[in-house]
Amino acid sequence: MGAAESVRNLAEDLVQEPHRISELLRAEGPARKVRMPRGLDVWIVTGYAEARAILADSRVGKDPAVIRRLFERDGFESAADSAVRALGGHMLNTDPPDHTRLRKLVNQAFTSRTVSRLRPRIEQITAELLDGIGDAERADLLPAFAVPLPIRVICELLGVHAGDQPAFATWSNTMVAWSTPEELQAAAAKMHAYLVDLIEEKRAEPADDLLSGLIHASDEGDSLSAEELLAMAFLLLVAGFETTVNLIANSVFALLREPEQLAALRADPALQPGAIEEFLRYDGAIHLATIRFTREPVLVGDVEIPAGEFVLVSLLGANRDAGRFEDPHRLDVTRSATGHLAFGHGIHYCVGAPLARLEAEIALRGLLERFPALSLDAEPETLRWRESTLVHGLETLPVRLR
Repeated sequence: MGAAESVRNLAEDLVQEPHRISELLRAEGPARKVRMPRGLDVWIVTGYAEARAILADSRVGKDPAVIRRLFERDGFESAADSAVRALGGHMLNTDPPDHTRLRKLVNQAFTSRTVSRLRPRIEQITAELLDGIGDAERADLLPAFAVPLPIRVICELLGVHAGDQPAFATWSNTMVAWSTPEELQAAAAKMHAYLVDLIEEKRAEPADDLLSGLIHASDEGDSLSAEELLAMAFLLLVAGFETTVNLIANSVFALLREPEQLAALRADPALQPGAIEEFLRYDGAIHLATIRFTREPVLVGDVEIPAGEFVLVSLLGANRDAGRFEDPHRLDVTRSATGHLAFGHGIHYCVGAPLARLEAEIALRGLLERFPALSLDAEPETLRWRESTLVHGLETLPVRLR
């Protein structure tokens, strides 16, 4: 039995041991057809060069109407619930020209120059959160720090009320995890209703926030329909914190398992920006990029994927490809990790990447300065990853602060 044949029917190992599974799949070729935990047959691309090419290939699309038809063809119900569909109609799930038009409306809000203006506020929130856990001997860094920091940042940026942030985080977690259709639809309905009310509130009383700006663009006829506005708000909120939560936590987890790398980073804070790129490469926040389909036969390496097939790109797998990164399973904060695919590639490259990088840099610097004796409070192998093939994040991150 071939290595990849043994993992053709993927189960929990895909989540708990994604790097091992990617190695097995890549041993058989850069793309391999597998059965996902819910029973859907898809092609997973694990080779770096092939993943980068697929992410920028116009022959591999994201049209939601086509994806629904393909789901139904394969005997699966797509998310037929109206709230799920409404929230999913955002630019990450669209092809040009709609994608081009939608992305243009938010690009300016997330440039490196624009995001840099948020630094003082991110530093302030970071200090407040660290103060909140400063007297404790132990903490779970996820609820204490890694989750609330990016939630507060993105919610303030868009104009979400502070008291609503915990509920929003709960709905988001349900929607990116292996939830039942009933759980998914219930969370989507609550998220949908909340965003409808928030948009109406911002329309009646605009504020100096991104959501009010998008509403103004919509009302001025700048090619943003009411449905697109709702979906855009959902995408920016969820993507704006899910990726950063896991980037922060995964980075801390990686460092605490590698004392020499932690010592090197403490000794030379100038390594921080490059180290963030290495953390993104080593254990990024996204595992399998959102689903795509082939419009026509596509050659991936020496493998031809027929037309009408689902394709998932393993960003984790691509970033551990020895053909691109030397000794890829080794964390090295001095490595030049540029070119990694943690934020994707091509037209769907993460619009919030500058914000995620800035938040992670501030968070890690603040955490390491505040707690010189920071260490894991559990054996690494006992920690579990969230049950999601989209996000790659820990369920808990227990640490000793002293």
